[in-house]
Amino acid sequence: MKTYKVEGMHCASCAAMIELDLEDIGVKAKCSYAKGTLDVEGEHDSKKIVEVVNKSGYSIK
Repeated sequence: MKTYKVEGMHCASCAAMIELDLEDIGVKAKCSYAKGTLDVEGEHDSKKIVEVVNKSGYSIK
């Protein structure tokens, strides 16, 4: 599992939106608004994950 730090989330719905957007590209992830983190299971292209999160309106640090 890889953990990313996500900035820009304001509520649990923000976290759910990121999870759904990643699910659309076949990435299983758990996003925590309270912690500001995104946990991704398995091996995935980090650049693609960053791209999807950025398109969702958030940023990964």
